[in-house]
Amino acid sequence: MQDQSLVTYVGVAHPWMCDIMGHMNVRHYAAMFDDASFQLLGHIAGTGGLADTSRGWADVRSEVEYKHETKAGALLTIHSRVVKAGRSSVTFEQVMSGSLDGVVHAVNRTVSVRFDLVGRVAVGIDADMRIRAEALQASAAANENSAG
Repeated sequence: MQDQSLVTYVGVAHPWMCDIMGHMNVRHYAAMFDDASFQLLGHIAGTGGLADTSRGWADVRSEVEYKHETKAGALLTIHSRVVKAGRSSVTFEQVMSGSLDGVVHAVNRTVSVRFDLVGRVAVGIDADMRIRAEALQASAAANENSAG
């Protein structure tokens, strides 16, 4: 992922997040990626989407690839981009890297469905949301094409 992707998380791997082997436990990767997804989905939903408390997002698939050990004190940044915008879902990728060295620690790919919280069913993505999601997708694709 290129530098122009959306920064959705900046933080640190605290010592209390590390397991007995001395590296950050998977539960904390999940929490950081989850926080980052709220930022990305908020950018897609926009202020109107966030005001609608009858709708939300439900993750239906999430896969993490761990690339580099994360030790206590590591400064971390997550960049997120939309991979695909479907009728009722958004597929996005998040890359966790060292803030100072750019080393990729983990990559998360998630499918999240727009969800009716009252009816408990998937619903279509609003037109404005689709435009914002596709803009994030197009921006990421343009950045990848310019890197080659």
